[in-house]
Amino acid sequence: MKDDHEREDRELQLALVRYQQWAADSGARAVVVLEGRDTAGKDGAIRTITRHLAVRQTRVVALPKPTDRERSQWYFQRYVTHLPAAGELVIFNRSWYNRAGVEVVNGFSSAEEQERFLADVPGFEAMLIGDGIRLVKLWLDISREEQAARLESRRTDPLKALKISPLDAVAQDKWDDYTVARDTMLTRTSTPAALWTCVRGDHKRRARRAMIRHLLRELAPKEIAGRIDAPDPETLFTFEASAIGDGRLER
Repeated sequence: MKDDHEREDRELQLALVRYQQWAADSGARAVVVLEGRDTAGKDGAIRTITRHLAVRQTRVVALPKPTDRERSQWYFQRYVTHLPAAGELVIFNRSWYNRAGVEVVNGFSSAEEQERFLADVPGFEAMLIGDGIRLVKLWLDISREEQAARLESRRTDPLKALKISPLDAVAQDKWDDYTVARDTMLTRTSTPAALWTCVRGDHKRRARRAMIRHLLRELAPKEIAGRIDAPDPETLFTFEASAIGDGRLER
């Protein structure tokens, strides 16, 4: 069984390399938006996805909180500067969707700003897609119990000290608020042109494999994507409103 998993992982990594070779030759541009609850596994997933990819053609964007100058700009402006050029893959480790999640729960923006964002983001993403950028949006979901265990691991393992965030302290206390914000965000911003894909992340390795399969099937040409099996639907699925109440998304 272990040999089978290792062979599968190697085949997926090889497919990612082939995809990037194709993107470099064709000039294809891609953006991956990776969102999720605190400790959901975004960093680990990104490390797995980018492990063998070329640094010059792969950028991971994790922006700090905006400066006073950036707060005075058009909200999407500081993200636009990081969009890909020909042959590039850009992964946003948290993205413009901060306005629909962290900012909502912690009061970092006003209700008017949040509503304007929800109204504007479908049009913004439609512009990216219309210009030829392939956009994949992933929501990484975990259970409350698993989050608690991972937060405790951060607090007690010195090797994870750099992962600790001031927001960790409220992740569990504001679990229900984050749930409401997530549901609103997914419902309002999953559009036919830019669907949200949800990943159940309690099992890290399973989630990472599913995400790589999905990315390859969405971004790679047919000669590569056609050889990749579909992700396990128990782990990865396209968002639909029924997922909010049927157990597929954690409450």
